[in-house]
Amino acid sequence: MFQSRLDELKALLDRAEFTTRLGAIDADDALEMSYSMLSQLKEVRGRVFVIGNGGSAGLASHFCTDLMRTLGIGATTFSDSNILTCFANDFGYENVYKMPLERTLRPEDLLVSISSSGASPNIIEATRFAKSKRIATITLSGFEEDNPLRELGELNIWLGSHDYGLVESGHFFLLHTLIDSYSACRKKLQSFAKFID
Repeated sequence: MFQSRLDELKALLDRAEFTTRLGAIDADDALEMSYSMLSQLKEVRGRVFVIGNGGSAGLASHFCTDLMRTLGIGATTFSDSNILTCFANDFGYENVYKMPLERTLRPEDLLVSISSSGASPNIIEATRFAKSKRIATITLSGFEEDNPLRELGELNIWLGSHDYGLVESGHFFLLHTLIDSYSACRKKLQSFAKFID
């Protein structure tokens, strides 16, 4: 059972798709594009905002910790229960991320949006807001190939499965890969300005 599950995860990651507004790119180019976005953000002292629901909220919090500890990049998530319950109660759950972002995002910041389904209304609303303000965005999603979140980022990472556990585990692996390989690959950074212009 364990080996077959591990094989499923490996096969899912092997089939991962990476897209920009200009079309598909390969995994190595997606990593380098991520490095470039983070390096530019670090130079201008920008902040990474990371959003997700449920297990993806846990990934968001973990990724923020890794960004701050390992890469020295400021990072924030809005998973504090006071923030979530206040905005959900007063403005509706679809606005629990959008409205705090309206109050905090700056042009030099980056948004990372995580949704296994790619169809969570609160994640979509927040990501659309960031896009309207020309904030660079990375999305991680799964389930349907044409999910709405996958259309919104400068870089979109999609895992083609409806299995929550596999999609979340795949997202976790990909985010850790970004953190763990960033320092080693900084010398190989290439400009991806054409994608995030």
